[in-house]
Amino acid sequence: MRKIVHIDMDAFYASVEQRDDPALRGRPVVVAWKGRRSVVCAASYEARTFGVRSAMPALTAERLCPDAVFVPPDFPRYREVTRQLHAIFRRHTALIEPLSLDEAYLDVTRDLSGLATATASASAIRSAIREETRLTASAGIAPNKFLAKIASDWRKPDGQFVIRPHQVDAFLAPLPVGRLPGVGKVTQARLAALGIASVGDLRGVDARVLQQAFGSYGQRLHELSRGIDERRVVSERPTQSISSEDTFAVDLPLAGLDEAIAQLAAKTWAAAQKETERVGRTVVLKLKTREFRILTRSLTPPQPLANLDQFTRVALDLRARVALPDSTRYRLVGVGLGNFTARDGLAHAGDLFGP
Repeated sequence: MRKIVHIDMDAFYASVEQRDDPALRGRPVVVAWKGRRSVVCAASYEARTFGVRSAMPALTAERLCPDAVFVPPDFPRYREVTRQLHAIFRRHTALIEPLSLDEAYLDVTRDLSGLATATASASAIRSAIREETRLTASAGIAPNKFLAKIASDWRKPDGQFVIRPHQVDAFLAPLPVGRLPGVGKVTQARLAALGIASVGDLRGVDARVLQQAFGSYGQRLHELSRGIDERRVVSERPTQSISSEDTFAVDLPLAGLDEAIAQLAAKTWAAAQKETERVGRTVVLKLKTREFRILTRSLTPPQPLANLDQFTRVALDLRARVALPDSTRYRLVGVGLGNFTARDGLAHAGDLFGP
């Protein structure tokens, strides 16, 4: 039986800003660039009482909370705090799986500090975070990742909640199916059409019926309804992709994206060079139209790209594979490098097949 802790920082970016600037404490803080195209990166709990949420357009946040203080994000500072958090985690376990800068799974089945229970581990971690970073975190404790993540929301902010193995069925049954990972509005509507509103309802449906309706995800729904999640905490997840994107102040035609694509390619290439053991093979161009339609185009050259110029050229050339009318305008462009592969594997392939 695993002991999993999900640590989730409370309003992380906004809390860092309030910690570092006393004038912001107690005020509704929105971490975002002000502007017509900006979105909210984080909102303090004072701002959330007005309905402000992450990923919301900044203009909407400003309308909901006219007195909000907008602060531009400072990601290098947030990453430094994340390094502090991980140093605290490592006192308890080497099995740490980051989900983002502000949350992570920890497998504390064998706590390195000698604590006997996962509840004690979570309490010690949260106390250390408070003392060493002057920030607060919430924690969920459970036998698996799925349950631990749900539990971390239960006592937010600055709290923790434990789901013990014998409590799983009773805890899950009354929850709406929308609390299950992967169940968005469309899936929720399809489940409702089958008379399924709660996890308890879902548990009463035969797995074969769910598989017929939802394919392979039907089996996953069947397992989640019973609190089954066999995924392990993966501490060293190799890079699969790196990307950069930008939202324009004014919508642009496809032919007007050269400068933006070149700048984003340079940013992505610089980040990819930090991967000393792995190399990206696939170039990806992402576009979002004025109507919010998202398109991606990709190409995997026969040989790994040798330099930034080659990478930029492929990214620019991918525009030729966009078959929308010339009148289409784009609000966002992104450039990515994916399909990362071990460099030594490529070297061996070269030895086998020749230059």
